[in-house]
Amino acid sequence: MPVMKSEKKFSRRAEERPDEVLDAAMAVFTEQGFVGARVEEIARRAGVSKGTVYLYFPSKVALIEGIIQRAVAPVAKGALPQLAAFEGDPRLPITMLLKAIAGLLSDPAKLAIPRLFLREGMNIPAIADIYRRDVLDLAIPVLTQLVARGVASGHLRQIDPELTVRSIVGPLIAHVALSEVFGIRPEDGLALDRLIDNHLDILFHGISAHNRENGQ
Repeated sequence: MPVMKSEKKFSRRAEERPDEVLDAAMAVFTEQGFVGARVEEIARRAGVSKGTVYLYFPSKVALIEGIIQRAVAPVAKGALPQLAAFEGDPRLPITMLLKAIAGLLSDPAKLAIPRLFLREGMNIPAIADIYRRDVLDLAIPVLTQLVARGVASGHLRQIDPELTVRSIVGPLIAHVALSEVFGIRPEDGLALDRLIDNHLDILFHGISAHNRENGQ
């Protein structure tokens, strides 16, 4: 029996509903904070009932988890496996990764996610735990091994891979925190592209082996 157009439309609408709920939740969390956000308001903005929100996400913590997983899924499935398999000069994938992050954060909707966690994560352990599990625990080991292989191959000096990863990502985190939490930013705005270029120049001249041409 052929599926009627109305049935196809209903099925497609149901598949889109979780994303609509997450979009609404992100907007409410951004405006009102995690504690102040009400599920009733999230449901109203998503155009669904409160019961429908709970059908997909049984708590506000589950909504946060859904927001993070949706945001990091492309990276977890794409960039991280590539980094894990990369052999050669690690400066190339490090450059590509940081520039990709800068590109993502140039979208205000994407920037709202780290802004939320920087503001809320310290006060709400569940948020920090989710971000660690779904982001940091996936990315840090891959980056650490990438640096370690660079040291072993002679592309990088004899540096501590684990601590070097903190030096790679730390300036980006600090920059976003200064801008989005404390309101301290360059005159031209977030200026992520300039930050990344400046950071990579300083970083690579500090970690590259002396017998290699830096930045090449």
